[in-house]
Amino acid sequence: MDLEKRPAAPPPEQPPARTERPPAQPEGCLVVAIRLPVRILALVFVVPVRLVWDALVVGGRFVRDTALRPLGRALAWLGRTLVVVPLSALWRYVLAPVGRALGIAAVFLGKCLFVWPWVGLWRYVVVPVALGIGWLLRVLLVVPAVWVYVSVLTPVGHAIAWAARGVGAGIMWLLRGVGTGVGWLGRGVGWLLRVLLVVPAVWIYVSVLTPVGHAIAWVARGIGAGTMWVLRGIGFVVGTLLRWIFVVPVVALWRWVLAPIGRGIAVVAREIGDALGHAWRVAGHVSRAVWRFFGQLLRWIFVTPARWVYRAVLTPVGHAVRDLVWRPAADAVRAAGRATRQALAAARQSVRQARADVRRALFGQSRERVPAAEVPQARREPDTAQGRTLGNSTTVLTKE
Repeated sequence: MDLEKRPAAPPPEQPPARTERPPAQPEGCLVVAIRLPVRILALVFVVPVRLVWDALVVGGRFVRDTALRPLGRALAWLGRTLVVVPLSALWRYVLAPVGRALGIAAVFLGKCLFVWPWVGLWRYVVVPVALGIGWLLRVLLVVPAVWVYVSVLTPVGHAIAWAARGVGAGIMWLLRGVGTGVGWLGRGVGWLLRVLLVVPAVWIYVSVLTPVGHAIAWVARGIGAGTMWVLRGIGFVVGTLLRWIFVVPVVALWRWVLAPIGRGIAVVAREIGDALGHAWRVAGHVSRAVWRFFGQLLRWIFVTPARWVYRAVLTPVGHAVRDLVWRPAADAVRAAGRATRQALAAARQSVRQARADVRRALFGQSRERVPAAEVPQARREPDTAQGRTLGNSTTVLTKE
């Protein structure tokens, strides 16, 4: 028995498409000197690991397929049977109906205790009392107030408004006269202020302040330009010093020390990784050959003899037992079953006939039912289109 499935037959190889490969970079002597011993050591250490890994994989698959998966299915069925189905039935047939009944009872009780009393109080107490109070207030307050407003306050207000319009017209005529005089006075004061204040202020701004401001701005620009030249010179000197003190040594250290060491470490790490990958693939081929040899050996030792025993010994014995023992026994059991069923049917028929005879002897012959088609014509309904009546009258008391 193979410990792992044989791979399917590979498809016919097709010629690979011609692709332009980039030219391989030349490898140095350090790479060539490191590659062979590293790959030998990796192969020596990786082959046992790959053998153990393949054995663990096959064992794990065997345990999963033969033990864990059936156990999981059994546990799932057991959990569904013992937990899910009872809880579902409890919820569907007990808790849900009880909850619905409790909900309906709680709603009805809430309506009885909270909704209906307040609705009745509002409908039959508060609303009639409020309507009565509103009618009483309308009769006692609104109607007299409306009469007072219409009959007393409206004429008085109209009279006051007419008097106010007359007084307002007089006051407006007086204010127009005063406003004309005040306007002429304001124009004179404005001309005086313009001549005394605005014209001298504009002359001072244009002739004195503007030249002075331009001179101050020119001096400030010159000072700022000189300061910027000085700061640029100081910054250039400081930057040059910092570059030669810090940047140039760091760049030299990186370029001539760290970068070569890093490239060497990268080459060694890449070669170790390639060697491990190559060794893992070679170990896979070795492991497949070793485990196939052990599988073939187990097949020769156990499977082939067991198959021969099954085909050459157990199968003929089983066929003989089936033909000589099981089939005659099954035929005999089926015949006995048929005879038993027939005997039971006859016994049931006999018991039924005896019970009928006893009933006939005790209670007499039962009267046979006559079909409706054989009932005499007098006992049947009339065949006329009219319904049955008591004559020309409609009641018994008026019948002749």
